[in-house]
Amino acid sequence: MIRVLLADDQHLIREAIASLLGLEPDLEVVAQVGRGDEVVAAVHVHRPDVIVLDIEMPGMDGLRVAESLPGQAIVILTSFGRPGYLRRALAAGVRGFISKDAPASELAAAIRKVHAGGRYLDPELAASAMVAGENPLTERERDVLRLAADGATTGRIARELHLAEGTVRNYLSSAMTKLGASSRLAAIQIARDMGWV
Repeated sequence: MIRVLLADDQHLIREAIASLLGLEPDLEVVAQVGRGDEVVAAVHVHRPDVIVLDIEMPGMDGLRVAESLPGQAIVILTSFGRPGYLRRALAAGVRGFISKDAPASELAAAIRKVHAGGRYLDPELAASAMVAGENPLTERERDVLRLAADGATTGRIARELHLAEGTVRNYLSSAMTKLGASSRLAAIQIARDMGWV
């Protein structure tokens, strides 16, 4: 049996996926969690063979969870097929990336393939990522935009990142220029749409 841990904040979707996977003769859902910050503890307790993560979850997003679990067999299951998400997932060592629009049989096949050491990437998402190109933002620019997206003021961003306010403004300006955005809000929207923050 392939032991699976499911992490998705939408209870109904998580239960439906667990039920569908439970119909597969070689898959067993051993744990379910609704928050990203609950995944690591659940992994230590339940020792799954494959972890299926949603990206957008409270506590910690699925990409950060993946980064915190190096060497684990992880499949990202998401309704957000943004090119930057796929690139970040692959950089974090994720071996499966599939859309929530896929049939349950495809998710089961992805879990089996990842468990066997292979990769399973949704072909359309992979093609979109290739067309979109690399993320032009530096890690610090992404951090600044992420905090700005949460409504943080320049002063708060500076305090949280241990930077001067002028430096924060410079990072915001640089990100806006790289993204061809006319405002902070436009830069945040572009970066979110591409999955870069």
